[in-house]
Amino acid sequence: MILSSGAKRPKIHSSAYVAPSATISGDVTIGADCAVLHGAVITAEGAPVTIGAQCVIMENAVLKASGGTALQFPLSIGDSCIVGPHAYIVGATVGKGCFVASGARIFNGARLEDGSGVALQGIVHVKARLKTGESVPMLHVAYGDPATIAPPQQAPQIHAKLNFYADVFNLEPGDDVRARAAETYAKFLRKTHAQDATVEEHRNLKPQPLGTPRSKPRAGEEPPPTQATEVDKVVDVMMLELEEMEHRRQQAIKRQKGG
Repeated sequence: MILSSGAKRPKIHSSAYVAPSATISGDVTIGADCAVLHGAVITAEGAPVTIGAQCVIMENAVLKASGGTALQFPLSIGDSCIVGPHAYIVGATVGKGCFVASGARIFNGARLEDGSGVALQGIVHVKARLKTGESVPMLHVAYGDPATIAPPQQAPQIHAKLNFYADVFNLEPGDDVRARAAETYAKFLRKTHAQDATVEEHRNLKPQPLGTPRSKPRAGEEPPPTQATEVDKVVDVMMLELEEMEHRRQQAIKRQKGG
């Protein structure tokens, strides 16, 4: 489902694949040759979301940007990244060639430099910065700039060092801060999504054979949509590559047996 939010609507490159059950909302830009799979949610709430070329957003991942008058948390994903199933990324900057595994969490103001990664259910906390090529192991927590990586049993000590409600909701601490955060956020979301409307579905294109050169568009233009096909007949380009590799493997086995 493709939704406009206020005056903003998604900009999806004509070569990108978007599953019919994915939701793309608001000021979202998706680059060339991306694949957004079933159940994924990509939503801009007061700040833009930008996803580079050749990225994979897997099933049920949630990618969000958020911004009000006091704080802005845009979301930027660099080229050639994979975001795994059920991952959650909000208001962060993810560099080129990063891998965010299933169930990982990356929070507001965090930064993953190029080639870094977060393993299964790892956490990159508010304003943390992973250096180039660094990795957060399974279930571990990264915090600070540059990031310190700690095991899950140290979560209480890490929590004590963070000013989560001040950094994310711009709220002073207090016994009722959780309730105030809920009230503030609900009001913000009602206002942000009050005029959401469904727009024309993104038209998926049949992938070109491997090695087919892509003609360069002029500045500011996309290649003209060609070879349009029905959404339910689209075959993911990754599956085509896997099928071709398996076909070559089977042919090689037959030749070896024949020899």
